[in-house]
Amino acid sequence: MSGRKSRMSVKLGPVWLWLSLLLAVLSGRADAAEPSARGELKRVLILHSFGREFRPWSEYARSIKAGLEQRSPWPLDIQEHTLLSARFNNPGPEAPFVEYLHSLYEGAPPDIVLSIGAPAARFAQRYRAKLFPDTPMVLAVVEERLVDRLELTDNDAVVSARLDFMAVFESILHVLPDTKTAAIVIGASPLEKFWTDQLKQDLKPLGNRLELVWYSDLPFEAILKRAAGLPPHAVLFWGQMSVDAAGIVHEGDLALRSLRAVANAPIFSYQDPFFGGSTVGGPMQLTAEISRTTVDAVIRVLGGEKPSAIRYEPIQFGRPKYDWRELQRWGISESSLPPDSEILFREPTVWERYRWQMLLIAAIILVQGGLISGLLHERHRRRGAEIESRQRLAELAHANRYSAVGELTTSIAHELNQPLGSILTNTETAELMLQGNSPDIDEIRLILADIRRDDQRASEVIRRLRSVLKKTPFEIKDIELNDTVREAVGLARAVADGRRITLTYTPVLIDLHVKGDPIQLQQVVLNLIINAMDAISDANTGKREVRVWTARAAREAEVNVVDTGPGVTAPDLANVFDPFFTTKPQGMGMGLAIAKTIVEAHQGTIGATNQPAGGARFTIRLPLLR
Repeated sequence: MSGRKSRMSVKLGPVWLWLSLLLAVLSGRADAAEPSARGELKRVLILHSFGREFRPWSEYARSIKAGLEQRSPWPLDIQEHTLLSARFNNPGPEAPFVEYLHSLYEGAPPDIVLSIGAPAARFAQRYRAKLFPDTPMVLAVVEERLVDRLELTDNDAVVSARLDFMAVFESILHVLPDTKTAAIVIGASPLEKFWTDQLKQDLKPLGNRLELVWYSDLPFEAILKRAAGLPPHAVLFWGQMSVDAAGIVHEGDLALRSLRAVANAPIFSYQDPFFGGSTVGGPMQLTAEISRTTVDAVIRVLGGEKPSAIRYEPIQFGRPKYDWRELQRWGISESSLPPDSEILFREPTVWERYRWQMLLIAAIILVQGGLISGLLHERHRRRGAEIESRQRLAELAHANRYSAVGELTTSIAHELNQPLGSILTNTETAELMLQGNSPDIDEIRLILADIRRDDQRASEVIRRLRSVLKKTPFEIKDIELNDTVREAVGLARAVADGRRITLTYTPVLIDLHVKGDPIQLQQVVLNLIINAMDAISDANTGKREVRVWTARAAREAEVNVVDTGPGVTAPDLANVFDPFFTTKPQGMGMGLAIAKTIVEAHQGTIGATNQPAGGARFTIRLPLLR
């Protein structure tokens, strides 16, 4: 087996050797070719017409460079030069600049020349033979009318735009149909004079509809003064301002901001780089589209395509777009804009800015509203329950008063019989005296006075009885507690006399003003007095006395009812005010429970204790008004 393996390895050895050599050669070639393809540096020369930081051209250049760096598969060496001659009314000779470029690139030409703007495009075409005879060119950011087609070669690609000034002014009249005057701001350089002539030619159809005022022959200071005093229904059209009629160079963005600061009319422009803070808007050049197309052309040329085979249609204006802030500033309604318009820089509404906060607040308000509604409903239910409870208490208290009065029936009958009997006796005596021949008038007068006194006494008994039995709702008012207790004691006095119990009442010497229902408070005192007399009657004690007195303690008024009975047993003392708790064989156990309910309804307290010398003491405490 080992011998067979060794013979096979001898036979296959040369084959493996040749395969290894072939793979090594191929891999070596691939490794050599890959760095060459990926590492080949591309040199791009950019020629600026006005300057690298001169709007609007600077925006195109910045966008194009960013696109090249992003899309290029090769490393790039981007070199930039500026003509500057386009920024002067009377530019000097170009020969020194041509010689400078010739000295830089002689023997080492760039891989491609990219011109930004029409002046740079014409310069590159004019000096191609001397500077870059074999270098491909892309002429970008140039208006179609400024492309010199006769000078184009097979080594040239063009990315042009078409300025439709008529579309711009028709858009202005669509947005502001009452416009009567259009002041056109444009510079005085040769290129700007060209565009002044083109504008006059393109806008001839508006001659009968719109007055065109031209500022191209004015210094910029004069333009600012004119813009500040425009007549009503006027607009400003911003074309280009690289140099004014006085020969002063102006950076476009700074000049436009100065104009906006003083102008009394809205400013319109087709220049996309100036949109966003100074002009209202309208149809305008598409910086992004022009830059994207230029990058595409440069990449294709660097990739080996023939420039003359790369053709693009002139890039037209994009759909109108407007600055929402400028619309608000000049009171321009969004409904007057063209249907396909785009509105940018719209400030968010309060809802859009604080939507989540407002939703949270709304949720909190809803929750609070629900809670408040629930609490109000619960309060309404509680008030209804309280009213119903008071009604039930009043009914129960009324029934309890009937029960108490039932116990006072004998006393009440006795109190009524005495004055009624006296009235009858006095009346009969007066009749007999009147039958005599010479009645004693003075005696009869005394008899009538006795009759009146007995009548008032009987009326007072009936009044007190009616007041106790009267069924009235719970009525809170300012009362004097001493008088209220005195009436209750008066009702019970006859009962005490009948039972041979001494009932005394000692009021405090000052007024006790409390807030309460006098009938219900009398009922409480009457219940306590009757219970005290019942305790004495059941006990058969030697001393039979019930003492009632009032007192003042701090901010409270006190009513005390003390008896000489056996008192309350310790286990019963804690339950004496519970409903249906009673120590009487015939009792219902509701009198003291009702009394406690009435006192607590008056914001007071009632308590029971045993006296050291015997007997029970019940104390009512009510808050004083003053």
